[in-house]
Amino acid sequence: MVEFNLPKNSKVKKGKTHKAKDGAKNIRRFQVYRYNEDTGENPHIDTYEVDMDSCGPMVLDALIKIKDEIDPTLTFRRSCREGVCGSCSMNVDGTNELACIKDLNEIKGDVKVYPLPHMPVLKDLVPDLTHAYAQYASTQPWVQTDTPAPGKERLQSPEEREKLDGLWECVLCFCCTTSCPSYWWNSDRYLGPATLLQAYRWIVDSRDEKTGERLDNLEDPFRLYRCHTIMNCTNTCPKNLNPGKAIAETKKLMAQRR
Repeated sequence: MVEFNLPKNSKVKKGKTHKAKDGAKNIRRFQVYRYNEDTGENPHIDTYEVDMDSCGPMVLDALIKIKDEIDPTLTFRRSCREGVCGSCSMNVDGTNELACIKDLNEIKGDVKVYPLPHMPVLKDLVPDLTHAYAQYASTQPWVQTDTPAPGKERLQSPEEREKLDGLWECVLCFCCTTSCPSYWWNSDRYLGPATLLQAYRWIVDSRDEKTGERLDNLEDPFRLYRCHTIMNCTNTCPKNLNPGKAIAETKKLMAQRR
């Protein structure tokens, strides 16, 4: 019998341990995924001891402290620090999160930090989102109309505007998409929860006049229907949105127009 083995360079090894400074009393250990394609070495897990008496309360605070004071080679994305840009999405303690709004008090024991799963890794905690953004762009995420532009803004009633709640708040962090098993195995053709939620956002926008074309663009065995309603996407969304519901509503619209 042939034993199954992962490729040699895919095995994650134990890395360095960076000890806290002498005198630190409130120490927390962070186990962080490290990878640098340029070196040709296997990915490894480095352990950092952080003095929490001089650290902020969020996971991102600790990562910034590690980069500033312990290991400047650590690489990750960050920007707003308020959960509105989606840059610092990563896997924390086994769940996809936005590091800037993930409270360290919610995590027991060592803090394990990895890049988003099932994405190519550029370096350390930075995944390659090129493909995911290309899929998003394929939905043409902007208002499209046939009628001439009015001399002022296109108005919506409060009821029409309310349909966009739970959709416009998406920050494209792709936590939902990278938690979806269907996307893991079919990312070449399945658009994934984040892109499909964004697609639905324009389908139900009363100002848009291309609903039929947008639905045609999704009418495919893989692009939309590879969703099996596992609901990992909704469970992991750090903005408490419901991509699973948006996908189900899109399928309903598909059925109604037949």
